[in-house]
Amino acid sequence: MTFSLLEAEPPLRYDHGRDLLWLLLRPWQLIRRLLVLFLHFAGLAVRLVTQGNSTDPAVQNRLAQAVLSTLTQLGPCFIKVGQALSTRPDLVPSSWLDELTKLQDQLPAFPLAEAKAMVQADLGQPVDKLFYQFPLEPVAAASLGQVYKAQLHNGLWVAVKVQRPGLEAVIRRDLVLLRLLAMVFGPALPLNLGDGLPSIVDEFGRKLFEEIDYKTEASNAQRFAQQFYENPMVVVPEVISSHSSQRILTTIWLEGPKLRDPEELRHHGLDPTALICTGVSAGLEQLLEHGFFHADPHPGNLIALPGRTGNKGHLGYVDFGMMDQISQEDRLIITDSIIHLINQDYESLTDDFIRLGFLRPDVNRQRIVPALQEVLAMKMADEVRDFNFKQVTDRFSELMYDYPFRVPARFALIIRALVSQEGVALRLDPSFRIIGVAYPYVARRLLAADTAELRDKLLDVLFDQEGGLQLQRLDSLLRVARMEGGGGDVLPLASSGLRLLFTPDGQMLRQRLLQTLVRDNRLQTKDLLGLLSLLQRHFGPGDVAKGLAQGLWQRLNPLAA
Repeated sequence: MTFSLLEAEPPLRYDHGRDLLWLLLRPWQLIRRLLVLFLHFAGLAVRLVTQGNSTDPAVQNRLAQAVLSTLTQLGPCFIKVGQALSTRPDLVPSSWLDELTKLQDQLPAFPLAEAKAMVQADLGQPVDKLFYQFPLEPVAAASLGQVYKAQLHNGLWVAVKVQRPGLEAVIRRDLVLLRLLAMVFGPALPLNLGDGLPSIVDEFGRKLFEEIDYKTEASNAQRFAQQFYENPMVVVPEVISSHSSQRILTTIWLEGPKLRDPEELRHHGLDPTALICTGVSAGLEQLLEHGFFHADPHPGNLIALPGRTGNKGHLGYVDFGMMDQISQEDRLIITDSIIHLINQDYESLTDDFIRLGFLRPDVNRQRIVPALQEVLAMKMADEVRDFNFKQVTDRFSELMYDYPFRVPARFALIIRALVSQEGVALRLDPSFRIIGVAYPYVARRLLAADTAELRDKLLDVLFDQEGGLQLQRLDSLLRVARMEGGGGDVLPLASSGLRLLFTPDGQMLRQRLLQTLVRDNRLQTKDLLGLLSLLQRHFGPGDVAKGLAQGLWQRLNPLAA
């Protein structure tokens, strides 16, 4: 698919120096906006100074509501600031986080005449020539744009997203002022930051400019669709390039209820829990396999579609403005941290937090390790289903004022995506636990070891530094992998593990296992019996036999699927 119209326009880019000069050349805009900010923030500042240290939950709740109201009144840029702050427990008191997550990305719709004028200006033709039907009212109006359900002349129904008039200038102006405020007042604020406050504003500005560039969003949608090309459970609407530009984005309309109300889903014959499983597993795949993820999976951006594959429903994603990437190194460290959490290895988990930047290298480990254990300790087999990600982030937000935890800027959107995903899950099924799917997912990926990096990690888990077999850790992995959230059939798990032993990829695993079971020219019967007993507990004889048969066939016929 070509994007001739889109490619003709240079992408929008955040540039603080350029925008500062732009605003200084327009002093009337600068002065007027500063007065508006002063009037809104002066009263709020007085309340924060006089009541900010109060331990009364009711007082803190009123302060959070005042912050919420102020940001909403200041318009699109500040609405986005509030949403970003809701994922930064190192910057915002824990008592405010819940209130900020309620910040609505909605404003009154702008007039139809302005929308039509923008469509004609960007696409070069009147709306009537481009569309067979174009409605009088949008189906949704947010802070950055609004969406219409229209029909093309060929009969195809499409979603047409039109940006708010003058939005780019408003965003440029407010980002300049935000960064100036961060430079002036940031050093005086008692914040626990890995980066300076201006750097955080810069990161926010870069992401916001990507979000208001619909050419970038179109590219994001195509890349996201390619990731799930072979997955029938995840649907991405096709971009109509002939009807899209930097400020107009037209995609095929996905028909179905949003993931807001479980009763509405049941009314349409859809299973909320099956849809949740798809959303969570797709989110984990984005983060841990592809590294390119949807950072705003709230109920309005997820469409329930008919159909079912196994225990999972079919889900449509829309709105690809807020996307982000995670590096291969970070993905592997996150996988490490989940494995260490499964094994309750809090010393190694502390190392993971240091490597990711959540803790400084010189942190006092004697204080941090017990704190992590207090927050995260659980009996994996029995309590993992009750492990609530939101509760954990809330407890971490409390720790951040007593311990040197911080949230690296690159992780803000990851946290937003996880919190949003769990929020959707709990809205549809209050008993659902995202970790109950996440742990089996990671455990199964590790046991399958289908990449060189995962095979190295599997060896680290299975063998200690002296080469001994760590049966307790293998037992924990198998118990977690067999949990209901990971799927009920154990045969694929047995097959993938045993197949690995018989393929060239499993050479190192075979060598390490033989070295462990045969030491000093003697068979270590204790280790062998322990391993056989463990496998017997988790797999029946039929599972092992079928797994061995598939593994041998894979060994004899490398072309076998």
